[in-house]
Amino acid sequence: MVSSASGRTGGRGHHASARFGLAALLIAVAAAPRAEAAAQAPSPAPVAPQQVAVPDSLTVAKLIWTTMAAVDHANQTGNYSVLRDLGAPSFQSNNNAAALAAIFQGIRNQRLDLSNTLLVAPSYEIPPTIIDGGILRVKGMFPLRPTAIAFDLLFQPVGGRWTLLGVSIGPAQGNAPPAPQRR
Repeated sequence: MVSSASGRTGGRGHHASARFGLAALLIAVAAAPRAEAAAQAPSPAPVAPQQVAVPDSLTVAKLIWTTMAAVDHANQTGNYSVLRDLGAPSFQSNNNAAALAAIFQGIRNQRLDLSNTLLVAPSYEIPPTIIDGGILRVKGMFPLRPTAIAFDLLFQPVGGRWTLLGVSIGPAQGNAPPAPQRR
């Protein structure tokens, strides 16, 4: 997953195409571009996974919906600075607003309406999980019609709150999106 933005172009860390079955979180088939943003976890004093608990279901849903709204607003306005500012420090240092705009170009070109994801609960391909370094991974989809939206998100605890570390979003078709990359 590339740090902080979701787009519809392929490739690890930048743009990639992929298929997605019924599951949960961030992307698409070769015909549907996908964007990904990856951030690097800060090297000082990483938090051990056992020290960080998976947040409750309402908090996880709010993290997902906030990210979807931020990407949707950025795509609509062309202003990716707020999306960048919502990210973890490494996400911010690895992604300027122009880079995020390029990452999400595919989603904009497809005119994928992410605002509908705010109307339904996400379904999870895998349950929200704490992975290496205390990072929260959330992967699933929003079962929308005509186009379901897949996502794969990474969040890092910073200053007592979860911040965006990596994001991959796109149309769900066939297989799951590639995992978000941290740079």
